[in-house]
Amino acid sequence: MYEAELTESYFPAQGGEPDQLMTVGEMLRRSAERYPDTIALKELLDDGSIGRVWTYAEFLRDAQRVGRALSTRHAEGARVTVYAGNLPEWLLLEYGCALAGVVLVTANPAYQARELTYVLEHSDSEAIYYVEQFRGNPLGEIVADVIEQIPAIRQRIDLMDHGALFDGEHEGELRNPRPLDPAQIQYTSGTTGFPKGAVLHHQGLVQNAYDGLSRIGIEPGDVVMHHMPLFHCMGCAILGLGSFSLGATIVLARMFEPDLVVRAIDQERVRFIIGVPTMILAMIEAADRLGVDVSSVERILSGGAMVAPELCRRARSTFGAPIQITYGQTEASPIVSMVWYDDTLEDQTQRIGQPAPHVEVSIRDTTTNEVVPIGAQGEICVRGYLVMTGYHENPQATAEAIDADGWLHTGDLGTMDARGYLTVTGRVKEMIIRGGENLFPAEIENVMLEHDAVADCAVVGVPDDRLGEQVACFMRSSGAARPADADLKVFARERMAPQKTPVFWVWVEEWPLTGSGKIRKFQLREMFECGEYDDQMTSRDQIAGHSHPA
Repeated sequence: MYEAELTESYFPAQGGEPDQLMTVGEMLRRSAERYPDTIALKELLDDGSIGRVWTYAEFLRDAQRVGRALSTRHAEGARVTVYAGNLPEWLLLEYGCALAGVVLVTANPAYQARELTYVLEHSDSEAIYYVEQFRGNPLGEIVADVIEQIPAIRQRIDLMDHGALFDGEHEGELRNPRPLDPAQIQYTSGTTGFPKGAVLHHQGLVQNAYDGLSRIGIEPGDVVMHHMPLFHCMGCAILGLGSFSLGATIVLARMFEPDLVVRAIDQERVRFIIGVPTMILAMIEAADRLGVDVSSVERILSGGAMVAPELCRRARSTFGAPIQITYGQTEASPIVSMVWYDDTLEDQTQRIGQPAPHVEVSIRDTTTNEVVPIGAQGEICVRGYLVMTGYHENPQATAEAIDADGWLHTGDLGTMDARGYLTVTGRVKEMIIRGGENLFPAEIENVMLEHDAVADCAVVGVPDDRLGEQVACFMRSSGAARPADADLKVFARERMAPQKTPVFWVWVEEWPLTGSGKIRKFQLREMFECGEYDDQMTSRDQIAGHSHPA
């Protein structure tokens, strides 16, 4: 950990100036020179066998082929959209775009026509690279229907049609974009509404990916399990770029299937795994049920939600490794902070670590924008090389997110201790105002996750005629017997002030999730208001909407 004794909630950048002043393409060339014969990528097929394999030298060769082909179709700076699940061709297109100076726009392969149309039109894409289907979603049909309405889309190319993908490779020439040139437009996951397009530059993506996986301890030759969606920043940047920057080997799964993943961990002797807490739990359950050997795992990275102490203990029991939580957002390329491997259990489960190298972090008053005292709550703000260029075609949103001094306002509420360790206490927009008092969902969620019957939960403010908002706790069962509402209330009251105790207790079988696995809290609120959870609540007063003081 970094040694610090802070007097205010500001953590200066550590490690001097960033040392990865290079583009995505330059990073790949460097790794291919250092590790030419090391396996860079293995394709994990749906039956658990290994398909195609690339060394670093071979992957660079094929990425350059794609780059030259792209240069014959698209001018430098042009934007193209990728609409596909996890495939080696997705990564080849990512690197090919970087080598051709073309901006890659990522689209969730779960998108339907309306959503895809928005991304294509908003990003000003001129082409779409896709596959015919993903998990039953007819991507090819959707593309055919959508592009008829968008004249700007001049080309559509099936990634699996290699004749079309590589067409022009012998005529094209690679380009030399600069480190601060745009590399990708990543659309935010939309936990609070429709996504915005964060424009990310080469240096930010390369440096952040390198720093993130370096802190977790990835070394050349390590095997990295990759089942995270490639359209998301954690999939295409942290894993897709970070692994290659360090000379590691990616085992790429088409999608997250717990049984398939844990068998691959055993077969390939995977050292590093990643996933949101729900994914980690599913892998633990699968490994225990199947009895496979997952002892090769030495590093586990998680993010998107806090890790419950019990989950961390179970990870140690099953994998023999702790969970290192990371905090970030797409607009920050994406990692802002991480815990350390040897942090205490309290730090690993109750905090989000110290800032990444070369990154300044401060906690600022949401009204005055001044740095707050140590331990005081405010908005988490970040400044440095990792901050996005801005939101594509949205100067107002960009100005709201990045202030005049270059601070990116994350929208997350948090605190900083004297060591520089951060704690997330909620979202600025998710803060619950009950009877004029501010309540923070993360605090209540951490308490309820201590209950044996609760596998994971989400706390949301719902409308209340008398108090403005009331606290609703949505829970997914761990498999243990579900306690009565009265017992949950007693459990909460023993650990929290009365006003923080939820009034509504709702058990759910599954969550409304973003593509990156985060719970859509605004959707839970909407579903609650529409009465979709009425049959889950036992109190007639609750169903009628008549809340009572806690």
